[in-house]
This record gives sequence, structure tokens and C-alpha cells, in this order.
Amino acid sequence: MRSLARALTRSNWARRRSAPRSVRRSPCSSAATNARSIVEIGTGAGVSGLWLLRGAPQAVLTTIDNEPEHLAAARQAFSEAKVPSTKARFITGRASDVLPRMNEASYDIVLVDADPENVIAYVAHGLRLVRDGGIVLVPRVLAGGAYGRSRAA
Repeated sequence: MRSLARALTRSNWARRRSAPRSVRRSPCSSAATNARSIVEIGTGAGVSGLWLLRGAPQAVLTTIDNEPEHLAAARQAFSEAKVPSTKARFITGRASDVLPRMNEASYDIVLVDADPENVIAYVAHGLRLVRDGGIVLVPRVLAGGAYGRSRAA
């Protein structure tokens, strides 16, 4: 996993704004839960998944995204970081279609980082998927307070 740490600190994709501070802190969450099984809803470029695996090198990450381009970018990032193919599963599909078919109480961490309009439904699925003692992470949930404000004018 040293190569993963080097890739995270040196590469351009790790410096992108696509990894908010809350995600860059996720290795602490991964390590604290002794995570072995992680679900990421919204793959992006793979940055969040790499940060999660940095804290839980023994874990297997399952990442879901509807955009094949995102999954391709993540695969490349994982390859560059020398993450073994046995440590990541990439699922192409809408999270709303994939999540209901996943096993209950089977994951230590569920990261919800997908389309904001469905975040509540994804969190509900996350609560169903996470084991006792596991966590559901929702980065950007307070994005400048936007989620806490009424949208009505």
C-alpha cells in the first residue's frame, strides 16, 4: 500500500477539488472501523475510493457509477496506484437500480457521493447496507449550508 500512499500524494488527480476535506479524512474512518468491505455510491475519478482504501488496505471496495467514463478514470487511477484488482469492484449502473440488490448489513462503510437529488434515498440504502458499528459517510452534505436552506423563494 505504500505505492497507494505515494500515488495519492504525488498525482494530479489527488489534488483535484473532487476530493473534499471530508473525503481526504476518510482514511481515519476506514482505519477506525477496521473496514473490510466498503461501498462507494458515485465513483467520480476514483479519488474517494483510493482515500478509503488508504485507511483500510485489507478492504474490498465496491464502487457504483452510472457513467462509464467515471469508472474508466477510476480504473486507471487504481491501476496507477497499484491497487490489486481483487480489492476493487466496479459496477456500472444507476445506484437506485443497483443498491436494492445488494446484501443487507454486509458493509463496514458506505460512502454516498452521488447526485444530490437522490442523496436521501441513497443514505436510506446505506443504513440498510451497513453492519452494526459501521458508518455511512456523506461528503459535501453541508456544502456551504445549501442543503440546510429552504429552496422555496
